[in-house]
Amino acid sequence: MIIGILEADELADDVILRYGRYAETFEQLLSGIDPKLAFKTYHVTREQFPQDINECDAYLLTGSKYSVYEDIHWIHWLQQFVVDCVEQQKKLIGICFGHQLVAQALGGTVHKHDKGWGIGLASSDITCAPDWLTPRQDQFNLLVSHQDQVTRLPQQASLIATNEFCPIAGCQVDHSILTFQGHPEFKRDYIEHLMTQRRQDIGEQAYQQAMQSLQHEEDNELVAQWIVNFVRN
Repeated sequence: MIIGILEADELADDVILRYGRYAETFEQLLSGIDPKLAFKTYHVTREQFPQDINECDAYLLTGSKYSVYEDIHWIHWLQQFVVDCVEQQKKLIGICFGHQLVAQALGGTVHKHDKGWGIGLASSDITCAPDWLTPRQDQFNLLVSHQDQVTRLPQQASLIATNEFCPIAGCQVDHSILTFQGHPEFKRDYIEHLMTQRRQDIGEQAYQQAMQSLQHEEDNELVAQWIVNFVRN
């Protein structure tokens, strides 16, 4: 199985040297669950797109510093690609920006949250029991870093995860699309780097609360297993 990674951000060279590109972190995460997976990266911010939706067996849309409501050509292209995935029943995973873009592309809404940044470790409740959700768990923790969030789901989407700060923390669209607001590919050192970099924008109180949240463990491998189950199902 080939997973096409739609990389929706460009990181600084020093960040890449220290932490790797987003595509690399996803490859490491998912191949740790299923070594038989193969990957192909598309740098969509450079307008490197799949020429045919069937180039890959499934796709994964990464996070980004951009907002899904920005008027940028590659973002518009991705929105149409999401529609095509639903129509052709092609598996697609959306993470953070990818989660938000899926919602917007299918008729949902995305806004900047009036309560500021979601940052640190977020604990979300599972709201359903689909077949791919094994091992079964009622709650999971993921690292988060976002200002925007989905405020209304598309009509055809089902809520799969929720928390107090971000009520729409994950969704599923038919058997084609699975999304999470949190980042299963993030590691502690990278989220700490982001938090330090954005400390002034986040605000000191939110920064300290985010640092305290890191006392708990994230469930990266668990969510990665769910993702692999979904694309393999």
